[in-house]
Amino acid sequence: MSIKTVLRMGHPTLSSRSLEVSQFDTPELHELIQDMKDTMAHMNGAGIAAPQIGVLKRVVIFGFDNNVRYPSEDAVPFTILINPKIEPLNEIMEEGIEGCLSVPGLSGSVPRHVKIRYQGYDPNGDIIDRTVTDFHARVVQHECDHLDGILYPARIKNFSSFGFIE
Repeated sequence: MSIKTVLRMGHPTLSSRSLEVSQFDTPELHELIQDMKDTMAHMNGAGIAAPQIGVLKRVVIFGFDNNVRYPSEDAVPFTILINPKIEPLNEIMEEGIEGCLSVPGLSGSVPRHVKIRYQGYDPNGDIIDRTVTDFHARVVQHECDHLDGILYPARIKNFSSFGFIE
């Protein structure tokens, strides 16, 4: 397993829709997940999606106890989510600052649903079904956007908040 290069905004893979995973608990799937874990940890990410390391599969991982990039946010349980589906549970949206490993050095305020239900599978094909709020919900929506070829700047409504972190 290894740390992979994270593709940057402008790379065509990042604007492509990812394919469903059809086989679970395979050596290839476990290798992909380990590469994603290694890369996310190396980059201090809150999450990462398979397309960010050049693999067009519907796989995301996310979670942290403490994250230097989001020091004021509550912990998010580490999750491997395959073939996710997201359902907003109300119409309430909230603006929040986001960054991305594929858009390094920049951040911006993005509106996201505050409360969602997400469903999908773990690496063994067992069902995951959770209802979450706040930053956990934001992270899931951000990572799952990658699977449809959407980077967070496309969701920004007010670009006065978009800029360099420094």
